[in-house]
Amino acid sequence: MLEKVINAMYRGFNLSLKENCFEQDDFEKLQEIGSESFSNQRAKIIEKISSFANGDGFLDGSKMQANWFPQIKADIFISHSHKDEALAIALAGWLKDTFGLTAFIDSCVWGYANELLKQIDAVYCLNGNHSYSYEKRNYSTSHVHMMLSVALTQMIDNTECLFFLNTPNSITPNTIINQTESPWIYSEIATTHLIRRRHFSEYRLKRTVESFSEGGRPTPRIIYNIPIDHLTDIDNRVLNNWKKSWLTEVYTHHKLRQYSEDLSVHALDKLYELKE
Repeated sequence: MLEKVINAMYRGFNLSLKENCFEQDDFEKLQEIGSESFSNQRAKIIEKISSFANGDGFLDGSKMQANWFPQIKADIFISHSHKDEALAIALAGWLKDTFGLTAFIDSCVWGYANELLKQIDAVYCLNGNHSYSYEKRNYSTSHVHMMLSVALTQMIDNTECLFFLNTPNSITPNTIINQTESPWIYSEIATTHLIRRRHFSEYRLKRTVESFSEGGRPTPRIIYNIPIDHLTDIDNRVLNNWKKSWLTEVYTHHKLRQYSEDLSVHALDKLYELKE
């Protein structure tokens, strides 16, 4: 059983969204906005992948781990199933369009862990008959996955709050205990249950490969119990109230002719107020 050590980040939210939470036209618009951030984050990660080999037959593990998320600054970490990637991107677009908040979408790195593994395995893990060495692939996979896990942990710690996109794709339905088949969702939520809690002012001052499947054999299904009791439940209604509260704040600010002054209230503060 996972034992709680310290609360995570500043706040974590268990977000339940309906499939039609955004109108179709709005969904496409928000996806475009979210995709811009997604693409920028992904491009920075891809750029670093090719620089990880040091030319001497070794891989620079420290460099790989430290540079996985180069210069990516985000307010919110979105943890989600790969099947909900479109919804996560639209949510990131909504956060950007409504509040000016930047979200980090974890799926932008899962696929590139696979890409990095392919590059490593093509050089280091092939046998003479064009098949992969089982032992060498286990070795390379364990290192890449460990580095990805550490990098994701650092990214969670660097963001002010986390949204766990809780859908039937991420949580196994019809179970009494919350369970998931995704090792990355399990790792991320478990991380938020354990890492230190920091005040939001610290963040503002500074500013997983789901699984490999080969041949025609079935992929083993592994279930993880995930602790989400420490996450605050929110849904469409809370998001709508958050938006209304924020727009009222902005309107009042402008009505008082304070255009030359920055808002003294951060967008996330309005969400925290709603869920005290």
